[in-house]
Amino acid sequence: MKYLSLVLGNIGGTLLLMVRALKYTPTLPRQFPRFIEQCYLVGFTTLPIVTILSFFIGSVLALQSGYSMENFGAKQFIGTLVGLTMARELGPVMVAVLVTGRVGSAITAELASMKVYQEVDALVTMNIPPERMLVLPRLAAIIVMMPILAVIANLCGWYGGALVCQYTHFISVDSQAYFAALKRFMEPKDIIDGLLKSEVFGFVIVLVCCYTGLSTRGGPREIGAAVTKAVVASLILILVLDYFVTKLLLFTT
Repeated sequence: MKYLSLVLGNIGGTLLLMVRALKYTPTLPRQFPRFIEQCYLVGFTTLPIVTILSFFIGSVLALQSGYSMENFGAKQFIGTLVGLTMARELGPVMVAVLVTGRVGSAITAELASMKVYQEVDALVTMNIPPERMLVLPRLAAIIVMMPILAVIANLCGWYGGALVCQYTHFISVDSQAYFAALKRFMEPKDIIDGLLKSEVFGFVIVLVCCYTGLSTRGGPREIGAAVTKAVVASLILILVLDYFVTKLLLFTT
């Protein structure tokens, strides 16, 4: 019962933080330099690892699909399988996981250290709301950058799959046939659904990490514990939300 009340308290605190941060949305134009800085930290610094991992995930997916489909003569549909899987599931989920490890942990560590060393209290003393200065620019940056990262992940995964299909001897599907199958069975809604999922994941990740960092209590030792807590909670929420958001998007088809 105590654990349940703690979980509900954290959920309520996170929602209140979201409401307080969004209340300062009209001040965002005045924080444009801070917003650009967060876009750089969220997007550009995460781009290399997203590119590399997406390429090889698409490659492995095509390799496994080609090995399985070779037995019943469906190799021409590998492009469809890789395209849909990357666009609807693996692209958004993988980007969210990478953002959690690369960006979410850094946000939690920064805000937790500011809280432990009373820098957040200093902002409150100077009548500067932490939600306006520390939370809102990060939420705005993740909303802008997550779809971009998801699109790049999709493209890298598709091209990785195309290279594997063309240059693996037991698959031998040329890139034109691969992309023809990808275009034939994919619809714009498949890509849009994946982008919507990435937006939801990114927003939740930043919100959870900001709340965990700002609610840290104790000494420097608690900073590491806060980072672990935020990353684990974000990863769990990504998988839970993935099911419900997918079901909602399929239901509204």
